[in-house]
Amino acid sequence: MHRPLVYFITIFSSLVLMNCKTDKETTSTYFGGKIINPKSDHIILYFNEEPIDTFFLDNNNKFFGELTNVKEGLYYFFHGNENQYIYLEPLDSLQIRLNTWDFDESLVFAGKGAERNNILIDCFLETEKDDKLFYKYNKLEPKAFQQKIDSIKALKFETLKQYIANHPKETKGFEKVLEIALTYPLYARAEKYPLSYSRYSAKNVFPELTESFYNFRTNVTFNDNSLMYYPPYSYYIRNFLYNKTYSLGHPPMNKNYSPKFTIDLLKTINSEIASENSKNAFLKQTVISHFYNKSSCNINEEPFDLFFKLSSNENDKQQIENLINDTKAIKANNKLKNFKVIDYTNVAHSIKDVIRNKNTVLYFWNPDNVSEWYLKSRIEYLENKYKNIDFIQIKISGDLKNSIDNLDIKSQYYIDKISEAHNFLKSKMPRSILVNKKGIVINGYASISSYNLIPYLEKLNQY
Repeated sequence: MHRPLVYFITIFSSLVLMNCKTDKETTSTYFGGKIINPKSDHIILYFNEEPIDTFFLDNNNKFFGELTNVKEGLYYFFHGNENQYIYLEPLDSLQIRLNTWDFDESLVFAGKGAERNNILIDCFLETEKDDKLFYKYNKLEPKAFQQKIDSIKALKFETLKQYIANHPKETKGFEKVLEIALTYPLYARAEKYPLSYSRYSAKNVFPELTESFYNFRTNVTFNDNSLMYYPPYSYYIRNFLYNKTYSLGHPPMNKNYSPKFTIDLLKTINSEIASENSKNAFLKQTVISHFYNKSSCNINEEPFDLFFKLSSNENDKQQIENLINDTKAIKANNKLKNFKVIDYTNVAHSIKDVIRNKNTVLYFWNPDNVSEWYLKSRIEYLENKYKNIDFIQIKISGDLKNSIDNLDIKSQYYIDKISEAHNFLKSKMPRSILVNKKGIVINGYASISSYNLIPYLEKLNQY
């Protein structure tokens, strides 16, 4: 399973000196490395979704940092528009080397703590390779599919067994994370199998499964806040929750979730997830993702009402309430209300002047919710496909003075603190407003990533 490792030829002299210190002298944890073809001038390190330090690259694209009071566990570093998880323990001296042109595949580790992180990245890459296999496996009948699962699971547990045997002093914390990295992606595929199978079925029905099919669930930990954002863990839990909800009698759906399904999913989250933080996170993610996927300003408030009853996070509830009010503030088939935007030469414009006699998509965004890389890629795709629509990007928060590179600067604006646009942007969540040549709103709240937006764009493109 292990790919060949290419270790550093050049190691920071400070790290070499640090490794020569006695245990008594060494009280800190060190994190450094080299970024080839960097996308920015820094790396941000996170723990439990909170940034704990920022490391800046030097002239050789290297960085080095000293961390104090490090807790054992999963961290992740963010560079450019990508991130990857690492496992740190106190007194580690972990070094990374990666090429942003091949971010995950090029990532290797050296120094104290390298072995555990190299096997974790191996697990990540192995999971990506398995994606191709399961495109075929999902078409199999249940018995054949389960045989594939059992065969792969045996290999995963053998890898875990060998690692533990070769590292008798490894911590229980890392052994647990390694087991999750190895096996939970496989369990997630098993949870998703009924839905995947139905898509290939001529009758679009779920397969008939024996009770033993889900025996692996006895190996799963459901309520660990420390793992809530770790992809192998969160992806499994999400698939489990959706599968459980489908088992209540809902037909297969291709992300066009009915309000009843959303309500049942919220109830499933409430009953299955005991951890308050994890429960709140899944509740919020569900109502937001289902709302955005619908891409319509016509909302059914029943799922939101249930969310308000089940969530104990007051900040989440306030944000969702603002989201609902934002939706109601712009109504389809009405004239778009005027507001001011500012271009990147610092000149203010009336939005009515910007969109006059044009079919337009106004996309309001902020860097906390949308990466510049994704926005650039998506806007370029939509512009090429819908030639008769202007796509205007309006930044609503963050560093307002910085535009997006390689997108038409004449289509980029921002709003200041006194803009009337804040009346329908109280949630600070991204939204698209589709307006025809006459200034009439076609869709007041849409997501540029939703498949359900396509009919609206096609209609607007022909207007």
